[in-house]
Amino acid sequence: MALESFQLPITDFHIGNETRRNLVLICVPIMAESVDQMLVQMQKAKDFGGDLVELRVDFLKNFVPRQDLDILIKQAPLPTLVTYRPRWEGGQYDGDESKRREALRLAMELGADYIDIELKVAHDFFNSLPGKRPEKVKIIVSSHNYERTPSVKELSHLVARIQATGADIVKIATTAVDIIDNARIFQVLVHSQVPMIGLVMGERGLMSRILAAKFGGFLTFGSLEAGLVSAPGQPTVKELLDLYNMRLIGPDTKVYGVIGNPIGHSKSPHIYNASFKSSSFNGIYLPLLVDDVSTFITTYSAPDFAGYSYTIPHKEAGLKCCDEVDPIAKAIGAISCMIKRSTEGKLIGYNIDYLGGIAAIEEELRVSNGATLASGSPLAGKTFVIIGAGGAGKALAYGAYEKGARIVVANRTYDKAKELASKVRGQALTLAELNDFCPEEGMILVNTTPVGMEPRTEETPVSKETLKHYSLVFDAVYTPKLTRLLREAKQSGATIVYGTEMFINQAFIQFEMFTGLPAPKQLIRDVLAITT
Repeated sequence: MALESFQLPITDFHIGNETRRNLVLICVPIMAESVDQMLVQMQKAKDFGGDLVELRVDFLKNFVPRQDLDILIKQAPLPTLVTYRPRWEGGQYDGDESKRREALRLAMELGADYIDIELKVAHDFFNSLPGKRPEKVKIIVSSHNYERTPSVKELSHLVARIQATGADIVKIATTAVDIIDNARIFQVLVHSQVPMIGLVMGERGLMSRILAAKFGGFLTFGSLEAGLVSAPGQPTVKELLDLYNMRLIGPDTKVYGVIGNPIGHSKSPHIYNASFKSSSFNGIYLPLLVDDVSTFITTYSAPDFAGYSYTIPHKEAGLKCCDEVDPIAKAIGAISCMIKRSTEGKLIGYNIDYLGGIAAIEEELRVSNGATLASGSPLAGKTFVIIGAGGAGKALAYGAYEKGARIVVANRTYDKAKELASKVRGQALTLAELNDFCPEEGMILVNTTPVGMEPRTEETPVSKETLKHYSLVFDAVYTPKLTRLLREAKQSGATIVYGTEMFINQAFIQFEMFTGLPAPKQLIRDVLAITT
């Protein structure tokens, strides 16, 4: 199912001194074992920029409903949503059901702004309410699916069932088995005739929590700190506001992102979202944990999904999804950037890895050798050893070959090394052979594999003893910035080039391709320095 095109009304909202492009509320779950701890957490939620707090009273030890709710509701610095979640719906409460419902009725009486009741017991709960309930309180009827995300048809029926209970607000939370599951929630959310909370749990569901602001969600949840979450995949309040600029997302905001697997380590969202904001560009950039590129591209075919960066392991798969491919990317056999041409929606693939990486290596060689641009490429005639024959390996092999270097490709699978080497008139090695490879001194070594990337930072693709034969070592891994490979290369006397330099050069080029605006180069460098 492809996410169809749509257009919600576009309006700027002025709240206090703040201008927002959406009215989505950021709700901060408050989960503590004591009332005092909850009071402290609520104040933090306000200080961090939350709009309301969810009082998860099922986490309280020795909960005394009338006493505790009275304190929490009356002393709350923000509007309150009271949730008393039972174990059978993913919560902590495992006691008498009638007492749980009585506590929720009490919360309404004491002035809660919202209460949450589960669909399974909603009819009974509404029937138990007195004839006239407090006008202030809104009742959220919720359904949680911790296994999957149903079809659009099933979700639509579920919305109708929830509406039929008398709910003021519909809440549906599902689980992402694949990132395309978010599209079903977006489809239902954007067509909902009643206020609706539609979220997809898990790492693959992150985009649903951020793009609630684009598709018209009533609220989204942001935790006080990483790890202190009420559901899987929840970002923090600070991430929603400061990283993803959630207040600036509107119905017409263009969606960009980095496609990879894994993707949690990526610094790209930090760089592009800060750059978009500083340039007043109406875009959002997301980390996209994609399992199948073709399915993702087909599903998110709406014009507002406007461009992507590609990283391991999807650079070659991305090329197959393009309508047109830049000649250099076609020769390399992999893309690192995809742009959707707005006029006809065609997907154009580019490879800018080689531009960023080769420029960083050349610059460091010139500094080391005291050479100038006029003297030609310092790579000419050098033996250029590449570890890895994937997308980045291919890009740097072609780039170095164009500069006149002699290419050697070492890869875990020898046939892949041989295939790439044959295209650049180079030599192929297995990884095992690399440790004994030394035709000359002063070679250049380039790692394009994920070996050494967080969290496996103590791994390295070659032995320290081997590094003495190289004058320069470059590692495309940039988390951490100083990998074990680079640390040992430096100890061995080689000049080192951080993967961040390749990343920065790519970011300059890619920002301009995404936006048509000049890249804020110093800002990009500053953001990357802070986040690495």
